[in-house]
Amino acid sequence: MVTITESARFYLKELLEKQADALGVRVFINSPGTPKAETCIAYCREGDMQETDEERDFAPITAWIEARSIPFLEDAVVDYATDKMGGQLTIKAPNAKMPRVDVDSPIEDRINYLLYNEVNPSLAAHGGDVSLVEVTEDQIAILRFGGGCQGCSAVSITLKDGVEKTLTEQIPELAGVRDMTDHTDRSNSYY
Repeated sequence: MVTITESARFYLKELLEKQADALGVRVFINSPGTPKAETCIAYCREGDMQETDEERDFAPITAWIEARSIPFLEDAVVDYATDKMGGQLTIKAPNAKMPRVDVDSPIEDRINYLLYNEVNPSLAAHGGDVSLVEVTEDQIAILRFGGGCQGCSAVSITLKDGVEKTLTEQIPELAGVRDMTDHTDRSNSYY
C-alpha cells in the first residue's frame, strides 16, 4: 500500500489547513495499469470520496485511497523534500503502469489493458491509437481514436472488425463499442 512519509504528511497538513472545507486528501491513479497512468493526490471534500474508497489514517492527516487504484499503489511513496527553492512533493508509484488485470478487475482496467497491449500495437503501424473515454451503464465502451486513425476513411472497419471484435471476445459482458472521435479533421489520417 502507499506510504506517506512524515515530511509529506506534515506538508499536506499545512496545505489542508489553508482549505477550510478539505477533510483530507484522496489518492488515486488515472488510467492505472497503462502507459498513461498518472498518480494523483487531491484535496478531499465532503462528497469527493467514493463508497469503495479505503479510508486511512496518516496522522495528522486522513487519506482516502481509491479502491480501483489500490493494487497499483503497492510500494508507492509520497514524500516531501525541502530544497533551496522551498520544497517539492513527489509521488513515486513504480507499479502504476504495470498491468494487473484479471477476470475480477474493473471492466475499464480490462479494456485499457487490451487497448494498450493488443489493439494499439497494431494501430501504431499506421501512426494511430485508440483510448477509452468511458464505459456507459449499458456496458458500451466509448472510444476515441487519435493519430493516423483520426479522420481515416477505414476507421469504421477498424472499429467493428478489429477493436470491437477483440474487446467483446475477451470481455463478454461488454455490449459493444462506440467512437466519439471527430473524424472531420483528416490532417493526420492514414488513408
